[in-house]
Amino acid sequence: MKVAIIGVGAIGGYVGIRLALAGEDVTFIARGANLEALRARGIRLVNADGSEERMPRVKATDNYAEAGPQDMVVLAMKAHQVEAVTGEVPKLFSPKTVVIPMQNGIPYWYFHGHQGPFAQTRVHSVDPSGAIYQNIPCERVIGCVVYPAAELVEPGVIKHVEGNRFPVGEPDGSNSERVSQVAQCFVAGKMQAPILSDIRSEIWLKLWGNLTFNPISALSRATLAGICQYPPSRALAAAMMAEAECVANQLGVKFRVSLEKRIAGAEKVGHHKTSMLQDVEAARTLEVDALLGSVVELARRTGTPTPHIDTVYALTKLLAKNLDEGRV
Repeated sequence: MKVAIIGVGAIGGYVGIRLALAGEDVTFIARGANLEALRARGIRLVNADGSEERMPRVKATDNYAEAGPQDMVVLAMKAHQVEAVTGEVPKLFSPKTVVIPMQNGIPYWYFHGHQGPFAQTRVHSVDPSGAIYQNIPCERVIGCVVYPAAELVEPGVIKHVEGNRFPVGEPDGSNSERVSQVAQCFVAGKMQAPILSDIRSEIWLKLWGNLTFNPISALSRATLAGICQYPPSRALAAAMMAEAECVANQLGVKFRVSLEKRIAGAEKVGHHKTSMLQDVEAARTLEVDALLGSVVELARRTGTPTPHIDTVYALTKLLAKNLDEGRV
């Protein structure tokens, strides 16, 4: 397949090199130091066991038109970075191009193919201008949930920490030929890609932890184990997760693990800094609206009270504002 990877950070780089090593025709679309490194030295993957794999020569460009029509486009940047590229992404489309968004949180396409009263509703918190919805049609989307942990060690060098699971699914739950092709492509690249008939429940399962532990860690500077082992913060996480579960249930989503088991799983990870805490320490823009704002929006739409989530959302938005203004 012809595959374009937009955003060559930790996950984009990992997926891109895995597919390229499997023989897929991969084009990396990057900017700045990442683009320079890809052009000069290709891309290198440091595996969890310390072994390394390299692609010394790769296709890399910042020109979407130059890349041309693709079979699959992977959006591998953070949710708040998608809107900036929406005017360029259509240059990669052929009539059958599929798009794989790999953002955390509630995606812009969430209600496409949804069986319920909110069918075709736009999620404003993750697409406030409507540019994503307009330029990247939901009809092209295959849902995907990203579980691996990886790091961008330096431009063009990816370190894989753990995990290789990327569940995929059609928004309407069908087992289509195109979702099978995407899954087969990922499997050929040594990634697990089970096809799910209810991809939204999987989105919520991952979001369940992200919407709690990420902002609490960003506000407190605590690790996952630190949050879970301190009774007041553990109780706050549980309250936020209970509220989120109520919202999800209103939308027809059921969780396949219990709340306590999900918290215990986070505690077992140990003294790990969440991605949002890492962003705070690096003074980067925070991924607030996809993880929290979208849940608050859906809570209001379903008439579900979420006082704990609302409070943490307000505090995290203020932190993000101060970071963006250089006040932290």
